[in-house]
Amino acid sequence: MELKLGGKIALLLVVIALGLGALYKFGLIKKGMLPVGASIDKETLDKIRAGTETPTTAKNYSFVAKQSITEVKGTSSYQFKDNTVVFPINIWGGWAPIVAANNGFGPNKDSVFFKEYGFLVDLKLIDDPVAARDAFASGQSHVLWGTLDMIALFAPGLSRDSRTAPIVYQQIDWSNGGDGIVVRAHVNEAKDLRGKTIVLAQNSPSHYYILSVLTDAGVQPSEVEFKFTATAFEAAKAFVDNEGIDACVSWAPDIYNIVDEKYGGKRGGVSGARLLTTTRDASQLIADVWAVRADFARDHKDIVKGLAAGIFKGLDMAKANPDKVAGLMAKGFGVSAEEAKSMMGDAHLTNYAENKKFFLDQNNPANFARTWAAASYVYKSYGAISAPAHAEEIADTSILAELEGKFPHHKDEYVPTFNKVNISRMKLESTPILTKSVMITFPPNRWDLDKKYDSGIDATLEEVAKLSGKFAAARIMVEGNVDTSRKMEFQREGPRVFKEMSLAVQELSERRAESVRQSIVKKYKFDPNKLTVIGNGWENPVSLTDHAKNRRVEIKVYPPEAE
Repeated sequence: MELKLGGKIALLLVVIALGLGALYKFGLIKKGMLPVGASIDKETLDKIRAGTETPTTAKNYSFVAKQSITEVKGTSSYQFKDNTVVFPINIWGGWAPIVAANNGFGPNKDSVFFKEYGFLVDLKLIDDPVAARDAFASGQSHVLWGTLDMIALFAPGLSRDSRTAPIVYQQIDWSNGGDGIVVRAHVNEAKDLRGKTIVLAQNSPSHYYILSVLTDAGVQPSEVEFKFTATAFEAAKAFVDNEGIDACVSWAPDIYNIVDEKYGGKRGGVSGARLLTTTRDASQLIADVWAVRADFARDHKDIVKGLAAGIFKGLDMAKANPDKVAGLMAKGFGVSAEEAKSMMGDAHLTNYAENKKFFLDQNNPANFARTWAAASYVYKSYGAISAPAHAEEIADTSILAELEGKFPHHKDEYVPTFNKVNISRMKLESTPILTKSVMITFPPNRWDLDKKYDSGIDATLEEVAKLSGKFAAARIMVEGNVDTSRKMEFQREGPRVFKEMSLAVQELSERRAESVRQSIVKKYKFDPNKLTVIGNGWENPVSLTDHAKNRRVEIKVYPPEAE
């Protein structure tokens, strides 16, 4: 007799029950070894079913202890052989102009540098910044690659020997989407990182990025727990694999791949995870530059000028033929041409006009001096350096001056434009990246900025401008708030009086916010539509007892897609 399907299932259950009973009887399993109601993680199960791995560049990671920057191993005079400049670079799309100008990585006579300026360039791939620094100090290389914040970190040690003091002549690019911060679903804005765990590569652009964001949000580094990995890519892997890590700072493509699929991530990304910020909104935070040893610059100023001019020409070549340049980069970096071309999209290559703006425009809130000061302050406060180098000792603008008029076709192309936005819709549909509170004291019932009443106004506006400059592609909302000390008094006078006064203080707070906006736009030349204003009146107090704290302006940074 053949059993029907129902009978087969019943028989199977009986066999399983008898088998388990025997195992219990003979002591092979004990009570409690088969948990009742044990939870099954759906996300993990889905990954197993799909057979997918986590979408990260690094497949393994390890945590490392907090470390200070190691001392320079040894300094020496530079070596200069065969009229060849040794110029180390890292794997980064921003180096497209020099790769284009050099027609590849190795020294060759079919390069802009040799044909037009009479010297050769050897692009050596040294991805480790400390190794690049040590090669620079020992005289094996003449140039040091780095983000400006990394140069600020290295400069105090290198400058102890006058020969190896780094001199910066040119900006290569702004990171424009290559760096980012990914957070889990319970983190809404930067201030929510207080008390949370963040993983990143220490003493790196990632470190500067998160310290800057935390500082602007009013969160001290001591108020978060940092976990460190050897590389930024390992940080992404650690974030994916550890639910107890609330945020990570990493690089493209990982920052886009590990977020939830509903936010554009790949299968295997973290459920609910999203991008808090990237350098597409913080588009003038991380600047890539190159520095020359002071002794080499003194002895070979003509070569340094040729390097700068050749790189500007290489920028034109990279724009005219990106596929060819991507192929050259792919060969030198050991990646596919498609990957190399994608890397180029993570950076905005800075031309001659944009270099002038960076080095020479004193009203540029993200210029060299301000960016250097910000990086030095952040790292000194964190304890990474004790005595920062001064910006004027590092930047040399003489070559930019000598190249005046050589690149008339280079215009400032890195100026975001903004349309007018519906404020209510922006607040409803988007969460700010961060909120920065600043105190401005206004005369009673007035909204004009009176330096006699508040002598610190200029410094406060400078702080707002620097934040707006770093987040160049983001929208800035200026929110005015007023003292709440008389709110209860007007409530006691009845609904009509209270309503009238509520409207009056709302208008006053909005006018005060507008005064701040107009002052910043006028001095720092922002697009007027970048900054919007709102008056909260007394509806958004931060203290119910200390009413003076409520007399403040809040600066909220919104992602650019909040249109």
